[in-house]
Amino acid sequence: MDHKALADVLGVLVVGEALVDVVGRDDGEPAEHPGGSPLNVAVGLARLGVASTLATQLGDDGYGDLVHEHLLASDVEIDDLSPTPERTSTAVAALGIDGAAVYEFDLTWNPDSLPDPDGFAALHVGSLGSVLAPGARLVTQIVARAHAVGVPVSFDANVRLTVEPDAARWREVFDTLAPAATVLRMSQDDVDVLFPGHGATALAAELASERRLVAITQGPDGAVLAAADHVVAVEAPSVDVVDTIGAGDSFTAALLAGLATRGWATASTLSADDLRDLGTQAAHAAALTCTRPGAT
Repeated sequence: MDHKALADVLGVLVVGEALVDVVGRDDGEPAEHPGGSPLNVAVGLARLGVASTLATQLGDDGYGDLVHEHLLASDVEIDDLSPTPERTSTAVAALGIDGAAVYEFDLTWNPDSLPDPDGFAALHVGSLGSVLAPGARLVTQIVARAHAVGVPVSFDANVRLTVEPDAARWREVFDTLAPAATVLRMSQDDVDVLFPGHGATALAAELASERRLVAITQGPDGAVLAAADHVVAVEAPSVDVVDTIGAGDSFTAALLAGLATRGWATASTLSADDLRDLGTQAAHAAALTCTRPGAT
């Protein structure tokens, strides 16, 4: 089987944390939802018809069972990485009046090894798995390997200062991984930490290239997408927000699914209309997620 045919079969390899979001509710009983940015992207891709494999660590416990069931129900292939942690990671989320979440994490990320990305259609990394030691070192290596063999790399910065409070560390990770990325997504919150004082439009245009598509999401203010010499803005649909958990991940998944339908087109081949279509599809997916509790 040649490389392209194998990539079509295996789809997207997603690497990083899977966890359970424990969300406080008005009635005092917490709601528990499978989550974690990489997990959400893998699930979103599968639900949009793009085969995905999630390489992650899960404990042999009730939360691990909950996450496994969620992934299998969405037809995500699971690559259970060793060693098995003592417990499945969690994120305790407190919701603001606008539905935005603030997290406290209990995480383990220490895989012995990661799968070879060669043969997959694309690799997606980012979030906590890209910054948490000791596993972050392997994420850097897998990105370098994917870049070397020509596998497109998607990178979502997804800064969480409650896990790693040193903004310089997040910028170090960004400067290490972003050069290999063919798809780069940041939120406005990420921009504020990584590039304080920069506007989204100018920054997207600066980071975009002939080989890199950049998307900066801005919540209710929509998103900016840039590739090669094109920069477009898309509006966010108006919805009744339940919470914003997983909205950015849904944007990323829909963006990658749109690129998959275009044969993983390079940034240089995308027109302004292509960017607008991709951004609009992704913004609608993010908005839909905001109407539901948890990253569902």
